[in-house]
Amino acid sequence: MKKALLFMLISTASFSLMNAFIKYLDHIPGFQLVFFRSITSFIFATTYLLSNQINVLGNQRKLLSLRAIAGLISMSLFFFSFKYLSVGTAVSLRYVAPIFAAIFAVILLKEKLKPIQWFFFFIAFTGVLILKGFDSEMSNIGMLLVITASVFTGIVYILIRKIGKADHPVVVVNYFMFFSTIVGGIMCLFNWIQPKGLDWALLASLGVFGYFGQVFMTKAFQMAETSRVAPIKYTEVIFTICIGVFWFGDTYTLWSFIGLFLIVGALIANNFVKKE
Repeated sequence: MKKALLFMLISTASFSLMNAFIKYLDHIPGFQLVFFRSITSFIFATTYLLSNQINVLGNQRKLLSLRAIAGLISMSLFFFSFKYLSVGTAVSLRYVAPIFAAIFAVILLKEKLKPIQWFFFFIAFTGVLILKGFDSEMSNIGMLLVITASVFTGIVYILIRKIGKADHPVVVVNYFMFFSTIVGGIMCLFNWIQPKGLDWALLASLGVFGYFGQVFMTKAFQMAETSRVAPIKYTEVIFTICIGVFWFGDTYTLWSFIGLFLIVGALIANNFVKKE
């Protein structure tokens, strides 16, 4: 269990650093960030699949492609939101994705939710409304981008559930990274900004941190019960807020912290309840 928790902390730290670098690189066009985030992970994933003689094309190619497209849209909108929101707020708002996933599961997969889960979702959305209503610096465009990104992340969760164990997890990731590399590469040709100095190193690191964040998260879930490991994922919010305050000079009002606490707290509580 200790090793699983350590792996999850490494994962969240990796994702937090990746998010911080994306914020630092907000002068770089969004699709250029998508390209650099994806190509390194695509190379790692493809190498792994080929070296282990796993079918790169997978078995459920339609679902794999749909998951990749939904993931690409979600990631792109999330990256775009960093130009308008503090890094901690963007990451926190993206965590409402499980709410949309649950709603889609009820509609599309005919799953059932406990009444208490609806209550926790209401609390989380109340946190979002507090953020928007009491934070005068909250950007409407930024919030729209990150909430829409969360909707598509919810769709990703449903598609992954539909794919199930019919395809290797790295195949699923590889499809996502392949589509993102191709689309990001084509789109950034129309709006390319030449990176300078440190930009190159940070751009190259995006895929590295993203890939190892995924790997250690997967290892953690394989080693321990989901209900015990998943809440540690939310330390990404704490890591990212700290980075934002000390690196970017982000400031948060009391209402901002109340909104963020309601969002993260309600979703952690929901995670425990749904596993009972």
